[in-house]
Amino acid sequence: MNQYDQKVNLCFELKNTPESSRESYSRRIRSFISFMTEQDRPIDRTTFEDIQDYILHLKNERRLSAGTINAYISSVRFFYTYVLEKEWNPMKVPRMRRTQSFPGIPSRESLHPQDCHFK
Repeated sequence: MNQYDQKVNLCFELKNTPESSRESYSRRIRSFISFMTEQDRPIDRTTFEDIQDYILHLKNERRLSAGTINAYISSVRFFYTYVLEKEWNPMKVPRMRRTQSFPGIPSRESLHPQDCHFK
């Protein structure tokens, strides 16, 4: 990421980005650049297909949660728009839907009389 560090840091400074956000964004950008390098794809010619492949890699191979993947998408979007100066298309890179889990309700049979506190 060395050649992009200066531009990333300038963008962070201009936006007055908090240090904790800078660190997490930088870590995720480095991960994306590493993926692109391993795939032998030039960073400056990143396409939406490249980003889609990266998201599928995060989902299927690294098995990250939807919320975590969305954080990666935000970092890649920052890099793509501010550093590579390309226009983002949210239709090509949708954010992942989080699955909602509802608390389990125990069956009547599983309840013990001492668990019920009715008056």
